[in-house]
Amino acid sequence: QVQLVESGGGLVQAGDSLRLSCAVSGRTFSSYAMAWFRQTPGKEREFVARTSRIGDSTYYAASVKGRFTIARDNAKNTVYLQMMSLKPEDTAVYYCAGDRSPVFSIAPSHYDTWGQGTQVTVSS
Repeated sequence: QVQLVESGGGLVQAGDSLRLSCAVSGRTFSSYAMAWFRQTPGKEREFVARTSRIGDSTYYAASVKGRFTIARDNAKNTVYLQMMSLKPEDTAVYYCAGDRSPVFSIAPSHYDTWGQGTQVTVSS
């Protein structure tokens, strides 16, 4: 079983950039498709971005497409989320998640491994 640890969150101003990292322990990182989700109090966890096992395919939520970039480094067992042109509505706890299934899905229930989350706050 792998463990995921997110880092890089913080307080920024609207228009700023931030890069989140998710370090994954274990030797099976490349067998996981990886994704980022986010959640605000009282709301369901929301899909943000997903990358395939070797990083050759990515998929984004419409709300972040063109502003966020997901990437992975299988040699470093790390997945990243580069966030640009941040907006106050991007404020949330951001989670990385792993998926060993060969089926593509953006539903949180589909992912079997989660990190503890990192807070991103964007002030206006």
